[in-house]
Amino acid sequence: MGETTFVERKNPELHYPESRVLIIMTGGTICMQPSVDGLVPMTGFLENAMAPRPSFNDGSTPSVKIHAYKNGIKFALDSLRTPLSAYSRHIRYGILEFSPLLDSSSISSVGWTEIALTIKENYHLFDGFVVLHGTDSLAYTASALSFMMSDLGKPVILTGSQASIFALQSDAVDNLLGSLIIAGTFVIPEVCLFFHHTLFRGNRTTKVSASSFEAFDSPNCDPLAKVTSLGVDVNWSLVRRPTRIAEFQVTKYLDTAHVACLRIFPGIKPEMVDSVLRVPNLRGLILETFGMGNAPGGVDGSLTKVIREAVERGIVIVNVSQCTNGFVSPLYAPGTALGRALCI
Repeated sequence: MGETTFVERKNPELHYPESRVLIIMTGGTICMQPSVDGLVPMTGFLENAMAPRPSFNDGSTPSVKIHAYKNGIKFALDSLRTPLSAYSRHIRYGILEFSPLLDSSSISSVGWTEIALTIKENYHLFDGFVVLHGTDSLAYTASALSFMMSDLGKPVILTGSQASIFALQSDAVDNLLGSLIIAGTFVIPEVCLFFHHTLFRGNRTTKVSASSFEAFDSPNCDPLAKVTSLGVDVNWSLVRRPTRIAEFQVTKYLDTAHVACLRIFPGIKPEMVDSVLRVPNLRGLILETFGMGNAPGGVDGSLTKVIREAVERGIVIVNVSQCTNGFVSPLYAPGTALGRALCI
């Protein structure tokens, strides 16, 4: 009895649970380092950026390998473990780096599919996933993945940073550590975006600043969680839970290349709208309208006629408000006219 008590006091960590999280490195500012040609992506993120930092590395056995898959190939990844969190849990993690790293400003459905399939290949091996990604298209990727991945039962958290993790003043450590702790501690089965101590629903976010550390917001949806000095405050009433028992699935290659966005402005000519709607193989148009969904009808309803004819040709037109807050409603005649033209 005395010997057992002595061992427990000497090694109290032996009895704490350990979650496993896979970090998927796709690229972005977070992994950039200075060079003679400016900032360039750096490989070896685990050993160069995370291992030297005590918040990411408790100094436990460094030889522990965790296994992950990419394109059917099994990898033995070096791993690190976080110190004991406020939730009496360690998080062991490894990093699977894409090669080559993706340029977030050039990402398309091909890159989104690569991310989604990587998560699917490793779905049963980890408790959660963190995707490191450039901020320019971070909200787009979070939204796309939320529609590509169905019956998700584990957290998938996208994050990045406005400054490199190697910069003296950077948001990278807070963003990455917060994502890691949430992914390894809480069952929030959604695609999320974590930035500046805040966890957002992925498909409700938008980038609101090119330079501020508080770079993202979800204007019409409250955050799912906030990180404070007391811990993580999760808004459980907003978290979406699975409604059925089903296998996690991925829909590959969203056809976003044949969907256009058009912002309505005062004086826009019907010919301009018509030219967009006649782009070869166009399947859909996001029409960004005034206020609660209003747009000029044109002389004798000419613009509304252009929209109606496009819908009749099989093009799906979705009416969304340009306003940061609010929603579309047929309260005014112009909005009603778009509804009658079969805009969604």
